[in-house]
Amino acid sequence: MTAKELFDRVIKEQVSDLHLCVGLPPMVRRISSLEPFFEEKLTNDDIQGIIRDILPEHHKLQIDHGKEIDIGISIGESARFRANIYSDRKGTCVALRQIPQKIMGLNALGLPGAVRMLCELNRGLVLVTGPTGSGKSTTLASIIDTINTERSEHIITLEDPIEYLHPHKRSIINQREIGTESESFSQALRAGLREDPDVILVGEMRDLETISNAVTAAETGHLVFGTLHTRNAAQSVSRIIDVFPSEQQAQIRIQFAESIHTVVSQILVPSASGNEKLLATEVMVANTAIRNLIRENKTYQIKNILESGGKEGMHTMDQSLKSLLDARKISLYTARKFAEEKSYFA
Repeated sequence: MTAKELFDRVIKEQVSDLHLCVGLPPMVRRISSLEPFFEEKLTNDDIQGIIRDILPEHHKLQIDHGKEIDIGISIGESARFRANIYSDRKGTCVALRQIPQKIMGLNALGLPGAVRMLCELNRGLVLVTGPTGSGKSTTLASIIDTINTERSEHIITLEDPIEYLHPHKRSIINQREIGTESESFSQALRAGLREDPDVILVGEMRDLETISNAVTAAETGHLVFGTLHTRNAAQSVSRIIDVFPSEQQAQIRIQFAESIHTVVSQILVPSASGNEKLLATEVMVANTAIRNLIRENKTYQIKNILESGGKEGMHTMDQSLKSLLDARKISLYTARKFAEEKSYFA
C-alpha cells in the first residue's frame, strides 16, 4: 500500500487514530476499539517509506538520528494529523490522531453554558484539564475560534505541536510551535508578554517556570488559557500549588487565588449505543468562597462548593455523569466506571 492509499481511506472513513507498527497491519481506533485497517502486515521499510512521504523535510533528519518526534502534519488540504513517531525493539512506530478540519462550536461539543461565558473574559487564568484524549485541545480550539470570530484581539497560541489551524478573522492570531518557533513553553510565554497579547493559550503547563509565568500573565491583565493532565478542579488547584517549593507555596496560593477564574475538567465516555463518545465535565468558577479555600489551603472542600454552585454554572463530574445517565445517553455501568465516588450511583 502507498501512503496516499492509506491516508485517503483514513480520511474517508473518519477514524480517530491510526497506529503503524512493525509486524502488524495498520490499526485504527473506532470509538474505543482498535481493529486492523488493511490485511497487509507492515515492515520497518514500509513504515519508513510512509513517514518520508508525509514528513516535512526539516523533520526527516530527526528520524535518521532515531529521535522521537511529536508534530502536526497536513495531508494536502483535506486533513491534518497529530503524529508521534517513535521506535520500539522491532523498528519504527507511528501513532497518528486525526484533527477535524472544521472547528466545532461550543454547543456542538456538548460543553456547558459556563464555558461559553469564558469567551467574553478580558483577564484571568482558565484551566482546561483532563487525561490524554479527553478533548482538551478541541475545547480550547473552539473557545479560541469564538474569540477570533467575535472580538478584535491579539491572540498568541503556544503549542506542542500545533494541531488546529486558525486563520485571522476579527483578531490577529499567531500560532507558535514549541521546538520549531521557540525552545520551550516558558521561553515562548516570557517572550509573548512583550508582543502586546490580549489572549494567550499555553498548550501545556508542564513546569514551574511556565506555570509561574502563566499566573503572572493573568495577574497583569491578560486572558490566559492553559491545560493540565488532572481529573478534577481540586486536583488541578493542588497540582499548581505543589509545583512550587514549600517555602513559596503560601505566596503562590494568594497569587493563584486572585488570578484563577475557571477550571473546566472533562472526560469522554462511551454512549449507551456504543456509537460515539460523549463529554462529561466538571466546572469550577472562582467565586469568593473558592478563592478563600485556595488561600487557606483547603482544596479538599472545593467539591462541596461545586455541588451547590449550580446557579453560578458549577457542577461536579459525578453530577455531569448523572445528567447523562438520567437522559439515557450513557449506561449505569459507564457512569459507575467513570464516577469520582462510586456510591453516587448506588
